[in-house]
Amino acid sequence: MQIGCARVGVALLAFAVLCGAAPAQDTETYELPPINYSQATPHDPISRLQAELRSGKLQLPADDRGVVVALLGALHISPASQVLVFSKTSFQNDRISPRHPRALYFTDDCYFGWVPGGLAELAAIDPVLGPVFYSFDPRAPTAGHARKFERGNDCLRCHGGHFVGGIPGVFVRSVYAAESGEPIYRQGTEVVDYRTPFEQRWGGWYVTGTHGGTTHRGNTFAAERGDELVFDPAHGANRTNLDSFCSLESYLSPGSDLVALLVLEHQTAMQNLLTRAGLNCRHMLDYQTNLQSELKESVNGEEPVYDSVRGMFDHAAEEIVDGLLFKDEAALPEKFAGTSDFAATFAQGAPRTAEAGSLKDLLTGDHLFKNRCSYLIYSATYQALPAALKRRVAVRLGQALDAEHPAARYTFLHRAERVRIAAILRATHPDFRAGFPSAESGPGQ
Repeated sequence: MQIGCARVGVALLAFAVLCGAAPAQDTETYELPPINYSQATPHDPISRLQAELRSGKLQLPADDRGVVVALLGALHISPASQVLVFSKTSFQNDRISPRHPRALYFTDDCYFGWVPGGLAELAAIDPVLGPVFYSFDPRAPTAGHARKFERGNDCLRCHGGHFVGGIPGVFVRSVYAAESGEPIYRQGTEVVDYRTPFEQRWGGWYVTGTHGGTTHRGNTFAAERGDELVFDPAHGANRTNLDSFCSLESYLSPGSDLVALLVLEHQTAMQNLLTRAGLNCRHMLDYQTNLQSELKESVNGEEPVYDSVRGMFDHAAEEIVDGLLFKDEAALPEKFAGTSDFAATFAQGAPRTAEAGSLKDLLTGDHLFKNRCSYLIYSATYQALPAALKRRVAVRLGQALDAEHPAARYTFLHRAERVRIAAILRATHPDFRAGFPSAESGPGQ
């Protein structure tokens, strides 16, 4: 009995630490075993590209713009994904301004930032570690091995701290920015995801696209008169070009696509959910294994045994399903459109059924996606989640997508949409080809 009480007490303490209830540690949790973020060898798109550079398989041109085009091509990132941020919120602040914004390009597993004349900044997704951060100097000499990706953990000062809840993360921030590009921090900032009201998005960003009478914070500068904020969001609405702000001749696309921005905000939020769930659940399994060894119990390194470990897995599964199904998605304008080929190219190659379509089919009116289940369910990060966590997610998804009696938490999805999503997953996702498991179909449920 005494051993049992001690075991529960230690388990609850570990759960509290991982959930943030205990005092913060000097070392971030992701730097501790079993993750060891900074010491781990990443397996991400950049690590593979690094090998191609070393071997000479990947040859780059001499000019920096050409290098960026070549790297984007090697990473399968479309220039149509270009979005532009003019606020000075990057380590290249001296190069960024409203006349010379920072460009960001992305695909499902890589983010590529670039200021013409400066460095490229990259975040590539490792299935276990989450985003791994690199820089690349397109201006480096072509001779020898001067051109290479440099892993930079300094990025974790922002991308591994409070903005992302103590994990290595990627995020989009909305700030009030002055005409110089300097953020006016005391007026507040927003870390934006798919739940953020449309009106609060894109402060410090350029936005090209149409969206009716709804305004946002993009394309607009702020000022202060004493403690009062001076800001007119109507000034930035429905801009289809940026000619009055800056010249984009040095960039790869002529705008900063509204639809690409919306997709980026969902994707970064969902990626962080998956990263957090994977890291927390792996830590809890490691804790459980160590405690079982100390107590000379039978060691089970894959399945949650203690109540606190099960609680973490259940909480993580609920958060993942909420994110996958866009629970609490903010209302979007009745009709909106971007200005690039992004919407046309985004769904190319996505797993698809003839009848139900794809999880990447865009709606561009009221909601961003026709079928509100995130395409990141196909991602390597999702596939690498602990098996016990994925099983819990699958059970919850089945309950949420039940055609006739969905879980009450997800009744915001209408029946036809639930049926389409379930059909797409059964036809295209390896975890669901045999259908959705019930709560009694596997261990730990």
